[in-house]
Order: sequence, then C-alpha cells, then structure tokens
Amino acid sequence: MQGNFNQKKYPVNPISYMGLHGHTDVFRFILTHPDMDHMDGIKAFFDAFQPTNFWDTDNDEEKEFGGGNDGGFCEDDWKFYKKLRDGKLENSPKRLALHSGARGQYYNQNDNNQGGGDGLHVLAPTKQLVAAACENEDYNDSSYVILYLTCGYKILFAGDSHDATWEHILNDHVKDVTDVDILVAPHHGRHSDRDWEFLDVVNPRLTFFGNAKSGHLAYSAWSNRKLPIITNNQAGTIVVDASEPQLDVYVTCEAYAKANANAKYYNTFYSENHKGYYWGSLLKKTI
Repeated sequence: MQGNFNQKKYPVNPISYMGLHGHTDVFRFILTHPDMDHMDGIKAFFDAFQPTNFWDTDNDEEKEFGGGNDGGFCEDDWKFYKKLRDGKLENSPKRLALHSGARGQYYNQNDNNQGGGDGLHVLAPTKQLVAAACENEDYNDSSYVILYLTCGYKILFAGDSHDATWEHILNDHVKDVTDVDILVAPHHGRHSDRDWEFLDVVNPRLTFFGNAKSGHLAYSAWSNRKLPIITNNQAGTIVVDASEPQLDVYVTCEAYAKANANAKYYNTFYSENHKGYYWGSLLKKTI
C-alpha cells in the first residue's frame, strides 16, 4: 500500500457527501471525546441532519480561542458543543454519556431489551477513566472505544484511546478485541508516544489511518507486525459495505484503487461503482 496520492488536499465534506446520497437525518451522532479535530463542523452537521441521539462523555473540558492557539478551528463549534454537553440547547437531541459494558435499545438490544449480539458495544471509557481524564486535563483516555458487530465481522472504532484505556480493554474485553476485521486506528494512527503491544491481540486484518504528516504516523507498529493499512491521504474517502459474504471496500481515489488492485493480503480487484470505486473485499472468515 505504498505511495502518496495527496488526497488530504481534496477533503470530502461529509455533509455534502451524505446529502448527495439522499440522507436527510441521522439517528445517532457519537463524539468520541472533546477534541476539536473530532467535532470540526459539528454545528453545521446538526443543523443539516438534526441527530436524534448524541453520545458524549461527562467531561469538564474548557477551551480558549484566539491568540493563534485554536488550530484554525471554529469557536462557534465549541460553543455549540458546550450547549449540547451542558443541556442548554432548545429542542436538543437526547444526550447519552455511556460507559464500558452499557446495554440499551437500538444500539445492542431490540425493542424488548433483549438480544444484542450484533450492534454497538461500548468497551471504553469507564467512569474511572473519565474521572482521571478530567483530573489530569488529558481527555484522550476518556474517549469512546466502540466495537461494531455485524454479519459476523468485528469493526473497532478506537477514538483517541491511550494506554490506560487499552489496559482496561485488555483486562476486561480481551475476547471482544481479539482478531478484529477492521480497526479505525487510535489517534488517527499517529505515534502519540504510546505502547502498541495491544496490536498483538487486536491483530486487525485491515486498519484505517487518518490524515497526518507521514513523519507523525506510527507506520512501524503495523509494518513490524505485517498488518496492512490504508490512509485517507492515499484512498480519500473510504466506505465499507458490511454484508454477506464479504466486507466490500470503496475508495474515492481512482488512482489508488487501480494501483493496489492486486494487493496480496486479501481479495482485491478494481471496478468502477457509481458511489465511488469498488476496490476490494475482505472475505468472510471461516469459523
């Protein structure tokens, strides 16, 4: 998966993308933790789609804007988020602050509060992790880590989870995170001065990295374990269609799709598709 395809120069606006494909509302919006790079554009998104449910953490983060320390993010987004968090929005969505092991209707239980093998499973944070994050004013370990189970696959969203979170997960949820199919890398795949040994357990068949300067990404943690990755800078937008008997992977960068259509680590091929470029598939594992 080599090559710089410069896709971070051509970011896809998620509001425009969803509108293009006919989405007019959103049932659930999950904010992993209160970092601006995880909520950039949140006000415009809520204005466009009016989410019914909002997953948040019970943090006490405060931010100052101006003086060149805001990273180019919009103060209006932060003010809007604070209204969501602190309950000051009129007609606000239902706000939930969930913790490890949470069970509930429509995310891992049915209408009768039964079942729930498939769905969204909250592995972190714990109340203790959130409290420690607030005390230390370092909110990465208050981040959600969510396992999505669907059609026999494991898709793991890792937020900005750091070492204390992974100590908890490996102690309490090791079976859940063993041999996942897709990992959305913690901290966007950046080095972040952390321990990567959890990858020996998670052992993802495919990992998604976000956009960051190449020197900031923890390529070696994956390459030393022979774990394949895709970066947004290579592929652009990545869409995964979870269905039987495979996970189909679509990317918006045609050049990247064509260049990697014969990758050996799983079934890959290139063919045009009206929603992007159908690049390959993770075949269903034999159990």
